[in-house]
Amino acid sequence: MSLPKTLAQILFVGTQIVGKALLEAGRQAGRNARAGRVEAAAGAAGAGSGSAASPSDQLTRTHRMTLDEAKLILNLKQDVSAAGLSGGEGKTVLEQVRESMVKSYDHLFATNAPPAPKGQKGGGAGSFYIQSKVVRARERIEAEWSLLDAAKKPEADAAETPANAANKPEQSDKSP
Repeated sequence: MSLPKTLAQILFVGTQIVGKALLEAGRQAGRNARAGRVEAAAGAAGAGSGSAASPSDQLTRTHRMTLDEAKLILNLKQDVSAAGLSGGEGKTVLEQVRESMVKSYDHLFATNAPPAPKGQKGGGAGSFYIQSKVVRARERIEAEWSLLDAAKKPEADAAETPANAANKPEQSDKSP
């Protein structure tokens, strides 16, 4: 075979391969776009209903981090979820977990501090990205705890309400 003929065949076959790859990439992009619209519609329907998703799931969507991810980042072994801390010893377990989380947070925050600018002292050998992940993990866990506190408050109010309701009729009977 001659050199020009071989070069022409290589160019022709290469063009076919690239063309087929581009065509398949376009088809895949179309499938992804259709799937994205369906998922977005399903997500909007789920987020709009409110009752379908648990409060913890809503926190996960808001903070874009699951509770398990936050525990892994801060190296916490205990159950820090509202369900895990609500029973048993209660406050002492919660305080132990909070102390452990703060200790781990402080260490990781300081360790992953970005380097100081040239000519200045301080800083660390870490990166701002990792440090921000540590901060967001703490925020996610604290949001779960605020959910726990919010769940305890209505229960305490509900326990006080029947006692107050029993006293009110007696007071109203004495008034007239």
